[in-house]
Amino acid sequence: MSELTTPSLRRRLSSMLYESMLLFGVLFMSAWLFSTLLQQRNALYLRHALEFWLFLVLGVYFIWFWTHGGQTLAMKTWRFKVVDRAGQPLGQGRAALRFLLAWLWILPGLALASVLRGHPWLLVLIPAANILLWALTSRLDPRGQFLHDRLAGTRLVDVIQSPKASTKTPSADANS
Repeated sequence: MSELTTPSLRRRLSSMLYESMLLFGVLFMSAWLFSTLLQQRNALYLRHALEFWLFLVLGVYFIWFWTHGGQTLAMKTWRFKVVDRAGQPLGQGRAALRFLLAWLWILPGLALASVLRGHPWLLVLIPAANILLWALTSRLDPRGQFLHDRLAGTRLVDVIQSPKASTKTPSADANS
């Protein structure tokens, strides 16, 4: 088995940005379905139930893709996948653990910002700083993995595409 290489930090962060754009549609439709089925007329009505529903939708989305090929659509686009430490596909338990640990990207910053309740810009600055610091944890790992991957026993690896043989045949007209 060839050595598994880690995608660059830039590619991984770009993939996350692309993933968030794709998830906007998934979450929008899920929230619309929830609101329609439960006849939610006010945003505060069943707010926590909606938040839990969207958390479940995200969990199903990521866990399903990670256990069925190891790639979400964004990961396919950026040509990397998630595997366990041995390079094998993830099981549901490990994928669920990775999903839960990935929330460490944002939750500590949001919690700190909500406790401080100072200036409104803290609600943006503190979570952004948390995300930046979390991304930099990949610099501390010898294989360049994020902290949540290390804790979950997973790795992001490049998908090596084999070069396709040319199917083009020489034309009979080429010599004339």
